[in-house]
Amino acid sequence: MLEKLAFVYSLTQIVIFDCLFVSAEEERKVKANDREYNEKFQYASNCIVTSKYNIITFLPVNLFEQFQEVANTYFLFLLILQLIPQISSLSWFTTIVPLALVLSITAVKDATDDYFRHKSDNQVNNRQSQVLIRGSLQNEKWMNVRVGDIIKLENNQFVAADVLLLSTSEPHGLCYIETAELDGETNMKVRQSISVTAELCDPNHLASFDGEVMCEPPNNKLDRFCGTLYWREKKYPLTNQNMLLRGCVLRNTEACYGLVIFAGPDTKLMQNSGRTKFKRTSIDRLMNTLVLWIFGFLVCMGGILAVGNAIWEKEVGFMFQSFLPWDPPVDNFLFSAFLSFWSYVIILNTVVPISLYVSVEVIRLGHSYFINWDQQMFCSQCNTAAEARTTTLNEELGQVEYIFSDKTGTLTQNIMTFNKCSINGHSYGMLNFTPLNPLADPNFCFYDEKLLESVKVGDLDTHEFFRLLSLCHTVMSEEKSEGELVYKAQSPDEGALVTAARNFGFVFCSRTPGTITTTEMGQTVTYSLLAILDFNNIRKRMSVIVRNPEGRIRLYCKGADTVLFERLQPCNQELITITSDHLNEYAADGLRTLALAYRDLSEEEWEAWSESHRMADKATDCREDRLAAAYDKIEQDMLLLGATAIEDKLQEGVPETIALLSLANIKIWVLTGDKQETAVNIGYSCKMLTDDMTEVFIINGHTVQSVRQELRSVYFIADLPKPLVFFQHTRTSKDVHLDKKKFQNVSGEFALVISGHSLAHALEADMEEEFLSTACACKAVICCRVTPLQKAQVVELIKKHKKAVTLAVGDGANDVSMIKSAHIGVGISGQEGIQAVLASDYSFAQFRFLQRLLLVHGRWSYLRMCRFLCYFFYKNFAFTMVHFWFGFFCGFSAQIALDTGFWTVFNHVFVWGSLGAFFTIMFALHSQTLFRNLPNQFHFVGSAQNTLLSPVVWLTIALATAICIVPVLAFRFLKLDLKPQLSDTVRKLKFSFISPLFLCFPRVSLYKEGSPLINCMVYHY
Repeated sequence: MLEKLAFVYSLTQIVIFDCLFVSAEEERKVKANDREYNEKFQYASNCIVTSKYNIITFLPVNLFEQFQEVANTYFLFLLILQLIPQISSLSWFTTIVPLALVLSITAVKDATDDYFRHKSDNQVNNRQSQVLIRGSLQNEKWMNVRVGDIIKLENNQFVAADVLLLSTSEPHGLCYIETAELDGETNMKVRQSISVTAELCDPNHLASFDGEVMCEPPNNKLDRFCGTLYWREKKYPLTNQNMLLRGCVLRNTEACYGLVIFAGPDTKLMQNSGRTKFKRTSIDRLMNTLVLWIFGFLVCMGGILAVGNAIWEKEVGFMFQSFLPWDPPVDNFLFSAFLSFWSYVIILNTVVPISLYVSVEVIRLGHSYFINWDQQMFCSQCNTAAEARTTTLNEELGQVEYIFSDKTGTLTQNIMTFNKCSINGHSYGMLNFTPLNPLADPNFCFYDEKLLESVKVGDLDTHEFFRLLSLCHTVMSEEKSEGELVYKAQSPDEGALVTAARNFGFVFCSRTPGTITTTEMGQTVTYSLLAILDFNNIRKRMSVIVRNPEGRIRLYCKGADTVLFERLQPCNQELITITSDHLNEYAADGLRTLALAYRDLSEEEWEAWSESHRMADKATDCREDRLAAAYDKIEQDMLLLGATAIEDKLQEGVPETIALLSLANIKIWVLTGDKQETAVNIGYSCKMLTDDMTEVFIINGHTVQSVRQELRSVYFIADLPKPLVFFQHTRTSKDVHLDKKKFQNVSGEFALVISGHSLAHALEADMEEEFLSTACACKAVICCRVTPLQKAQVVELIKKHKKAVTLAVGDGANDVSMIKSAHIGVGISGQEGIQAVLASDYSFAQFRFLQRLLLVHGRWSYLRMCRFLCYFFYKNFAFTMVHFWFGFFCGFSAQIALDTGFWTVFNHVFVWGSLGAFFTIMFALHSQTLFRNLPNQFHFVGSAQNTLLSPVVWLTIALATAICIVPVLAFRFLKLDLKPQLSDTVRKLKFSFISPLFLCFPRVSLYKEGSPLINCMVYHY
């Protein structure tokens, strides 16, 4: 388990390459068992490096990164000035200690993070893999695996690289994999080797395999692979069904062999891994800007005082040269003013002290603990509390404008339940249910005894209905113990349908490439599996053709009712009408519906179609189109059996949370890898899509031109204002502003649903603004069948053009790129592992906690931080202006008005005391214990602004100020009388002589050189 977590952690920390990098490689050539041939192409090795430092580079690189911060550079500059004795009246110790403390804490944190990166890198790179070298299998570390090597994989092992499946221990070259790391789906998928290599199961035979693969260059498309195998002077087409990708786990397969095609950073998993970015809040950017402006203000104050110093030294100071000469190397008033300028820069630097950044981090830490301690964000079902995994983004939570959410496991529980069904015009799903057979799933819940009775009495339509559900699917079964079946389905809804058939007596037991074995009402039946007609977004249906033990051939089909009804025999319109009514009722309840139908085939029909299907399957050009035409030809003239209704259970509170966030003017986009129908159904369930909407637009084009045409048709259908992006060659920055203004005033509610292949074109540079304008005019946006990288690209699009704070929330490995790209990443600790949590900034167990995170913690964190900054700058400006004003009374000599020790104590008492009091009061006000024990002491809970209206608060502030200042003033005056310095005595005598003389000689200049008054005074002294 630890090994798996280390592997997962490494995937979430990929920082060594840019995910948007486009390879310059045009075509990849790989020759099996020939390292010398493959090495001349300089393909990437399988070694992964995610760390940033080593022992030698850590100190210089880390310091360089830290001093890129404006504040750190500013304080380093002040430290250098304080080391110059001619201009510094403050000790350098007061700056170097806090600066070194801040740098050290950050360095320790960075070193700790990098240590874990090194540790996870070593664990992954040193994992063992069996590599075929010189005719024998040898254990090699993952980092030593090279492109062109043949490796052996065993059950439950991670796939080390992107490999071409050559052979397996299963019949017909089949193997089963789990792709949770790639697309977030925990269900098993089937992969099959090409027939010509399926028999190469022995290392001796594989050692002589010298085939050459020519394929596409490295890319991030998880669902596509195009290549050709050249072997024995023949060529064989390769597809994605022949590939095992890095990150997959081999399941239910004893062993398999594969040829490494892509390694390390070239693998599709790494191409989809987002780059780790340093996330900075708007408060941080504001503080950096303020530091620059305040530094300019500081320079201005220093300049004013330096000019004053020059004037004073020229007009007054030169008269004291005889007994108070300038310190070397000062030789004129201009150089004195120059040194005075830098002295005042040091003295007045308290306007932005380093304690500001320390205090801000302490406040953020306190806010993080508020999140961690929030009992209302604790999930008792999974015993998981909310966790703030970073302390730097709390106030940014209150500024979120766009939320990008995954669907499966984030909005839903990823649990499908068979809710209702319609069979031969009868609707079922209302009453209680009692299990029918010992193989029933104890967790299955269905409520209709009438349907159970119909199965028991042997109703033919009911039996055929559940027979179809037990045969028409791609589910894999695993018998963990006798009588205990576990289903592994590619989609949860398929698993729910097969489970429903199982509980009504039609149990799917096992399958091979050519057979399906079931138990029907206690009798074991084996069907010959003749063909599987796969589901895709265009067909919206799936079919199987089977031969029963009696030799009858039948096609079973399930799919969307809009597609299936077009292919039915028109003989029974009444049944079609009744079933349509039932489907509308189910859809109104937010259930996911499918229609079921079948067709009997004669032997001649089957043989003719089988030949045409075989020819289409072997075609090298337009293969997909030819297969689709063959499928469409056989799926005609079917008989309707009924319909199913499945509920994808939403997480608790999802509709309410989305409604509340929408009221806060936060836009929510759903980015999911699921098929379009599933995404739309969930959109209706969680109230993102409603029947009251004016229009729901679906973009499903496969070419650039078709996608652009569909986007532009939105404006004409919905009567939206046409954006000027239609005319790119005449577009100006003023036009862009007009576009945004128009779309803020769009009337009506619209929704946009776009598929992954259409989104790939919509995100191109010449169309992205057009897509963004269309999407922003809609209230809800759903992107389905998207890759992990596309999720990140959509987030980057909003960040680039809208300049808005974005938040991404997900629960699986396929959400990691999106989470890293957004300003704030939230991980849901669900059923798909902890990959998203490891990459996130905040984590909790339920989507509904998001409203409290944003609307409570985010809002209060932002308000508290803003008030603290106002208080802090007020305090420091007040103190700094004292020194500025004192400069006019000390001859602009850069002397300090207050003792540094006193100011240090004063600053610490007020800063840390105020912070401690603030968090103590806030914690007390939010403590349920105090409210419960002392209910009469808390008549109301008001906002912080109300406290400032109370006279008692201002009286307390005045008394506190007096208590702090009076001792200093008293000490100064008492010291002047009781223990005067020499300068105090001279000053007292001067005024005692000069004051009477002013009365006698008001017109005489007292300070004129050689004046008898001055001579008299000096003589007397």
